[in-house]
Amino acid sequence: MVWGKQVRLSRITCGGKMLCVPMDHGVSMGPIKGVDRIYDVLRKVERGGATAVILHKGIIKNLVQPLSTGMIMHVSGSTDLSTTPTWKVQVGTVEEAIRLGADAVSVHVNIGNREEQDMLVKLGMVADECDAWGIPFIAMMYPRGENIKDKNDPDVIAHVARVGAELGADIVKVPMPSANPDDIRRITRSCPSPIVAAGGPKLDDDRKVLELAKAVMDAGGMGVTFGRNIFQHRDPEAITKALYAVIIEEKSVDEAMRILGGGK
Repeated sequence: MVWGKQVRLSRITCGGKMLCVPMDHGVSMGPIKGVDRIYDVLRKVERGGATAVILHKGIIKNLVQPLSTGMIMHVSGSTDLSTTPTWKVQVGTVEEAIRLGADAVSVHVNIGNREEQDMLVKLGMVADECDAWGIPFIAMMYPRGENIKDKNDPDVIAHVARVGAELGADIVKVPMPSANPDDIRRITRSCPSPIVAAGGPKLDDDRKVLELAKAVMDAGGMGVTFGRNIFQHRDPEAITKALYAVIIEEKSVDEAMRILGGGK
């Protein structure tokens, strides 16, 4: 028997793999390059083969027409203008996401700061609501706060990922400690839920972006959720196609680089 979560998971993945473009940055960072003209970029990553995008509810409400890619509604928020920017508060509900046609819900939690407990409460409650409604739940888990000595420590990231899985996430998004598959395996092997990689700051080297995606897949990851490395790229559609080649089609980095006009 096929259940609601399975149906909706199939809408945000391809063959069980994920190429997701988070575009929720307008709340935290403002209308930065790429999300300043968000609807134009959405169509480009859609054509490029993204399996899903992450959006806030206001962006979903103002879509001119439905997207063919899967749609994840983000229900956490904070701004860089705040005195406590790492404190993510709940700004939407699971029921609201369903009303707007979203296929999944995501929550952001920063571990290692003074507000951690409040975010953990919200994480657990949203997980329960997602189970009740049969909608997939993505937990964005970051080691970020006063008590984090090394945010790139694989053991710290593994702990943060495990928190997301233990508290009910169907998919856990975490930053990668490096592009070394051995480091990444320390995270994927100890997390009961599938792992997807965060993209982090914009990289100037396309090969490094593709190599990180390849390392994630080689280490047992489910895929990637790359934001700025896609929507701030000179050609968002082309970099999405190149990542699709690596993640979904299991092609080499050199083969993917040819899509961008580079490589061997």
